Amino acid sequence: MLETKPNFSRPDETYAMLIKTHEGLTDEESQALNARLILILLNQVGDYETIGQALALARSGIGPEVGSAV
Repeated sequence: MLETKPNFSRPDETYAMLIKTHEGLTDEESQALNARLILILLNQVGDYETIGQALALARSGIGPEVGSAV
């Protein structure tokens, strides 16, 4: 089941760490970092249904609606 309530132990520090990780990167490098991070976190989650829910939530309201992969 997808956790949709804030679940960070240190949200401000976590956000700052994410932003700092992107410092000095080109847009292309930043996009590559995001793609790698997403794949690492997907592996950490592991559950197909939960990943599908997260992808649907992230996509909601952005661009045209597409069919669900789940």
